Amino acid sequence: MDTRESKTPEEELEHLKEVNQPEDFDQPEPDAEQPEAKRSPGGLQRVLPIVIVVLGLLVAAMLIYSGSAQ
Repeated sequence: MDTRESKTPEEELEHLKEVNQPEDFDQPEPDAEQPEAKRSPGGLQRVLPIVIVVLGLLVAAMLIYSGSAQ
């Protein structure tokens, strides 16, 4: 690790080139070591709308029954 405070202009230019380039420019596909990158997210995206609808129905039922009880 470089602990110097300042870099030469050549070192700074090289650093900027490394930072601006994507890591896997030659192979844009997800790495074999990262199977989660290839897998599509599934669980929460399907369950969340169901939970929202059930909670909405529960709140609506509570409002209706609390108004008709009086």
